[in-house]
Amino acid sequence: MNFSFYIPSIKERLEKLQSKIETASKKSGRNPKDITIVAVTKGFGPEIIEALLQLGIIHIGENRVQEARLKKQQVGEKGIWHFIGHLQKNKIKISSHLFDWIDSVDTLEDATLLSHFAQELGKTLKILVQVNVSGESTKFGTTPEQAESLCMSINSLPRLEILGLMTIAPFVEDPEKVRPVFSRLRMLRDKIESHNGVHLPVLSMGMSQDFEVAIEEGATMIRIGTFLLGPRKGSFLKIGETQTFL
Repeated sequence: MNFSFYIPSIKERLEKLQSKIETASKKSGRNPKDITIVAVTKGFGPEIIEALLQLGIIHIGENRVQEARLKKQQVGEKGIWHFIGHLQKNKIKISSHLFDWIDSVDTLEDATLLSHFAQELGKTLKILVQVNVSGESTKFGTTPEQAESLCMSINSLPRLEILGLMTIAPFVEDPEKVRPVFSRLRMLRDKIESHNGVHLPVLSMGMSQDFEVAIEEGATMIRIGTFLLGPRKGSFLKIGETQTFL
């Protein structure tokens, strides 16, 4: 697999991303080293993941289970793999096997299944609870009102380590318009911690179009695709025995 070809262009984008992270962090009095980049590799092949790993980006985000499975067959166990899409019950077993983090848990039923399969595998899954802060009908996630109860229920399940909350803000041209979404998630996390004496250090919020505002509002993890990797050319598919882009 030849991945060295991709390193220069990704490195240039990564340097720009790191510069913006540093500026946003300093603006809010934070340390840029406290921000974790999850590279969203949907639609990109395993050679891109190899290039990211070479550049020190070890957190890989995938939202399609089958696509992730094909890539891991080539990349192997390198990196830390995050499932960032909507969990389908018929894919929970394989998701438990493929991923280190499940960043989009929004029901106790799904969490219970994850716990069951994690016990079978003898592994501990790191969990984020997805919260639909904006209330959009097109987005998944538990409601802010139900988030505390869900977090504490998950906290009691074996082989699951709940580490924080995740949200997806509405897509808007002006990221300032979604600042309240991020601040609400931060305040919700703070409330859950203070009410229950738990530690939820991770706030996964902010993507390519709004990560700077998210960092200013407390994001510790940002999910970056286009800004880091450029426009997607298509889907990564398996045709017969060949993986390719279309």
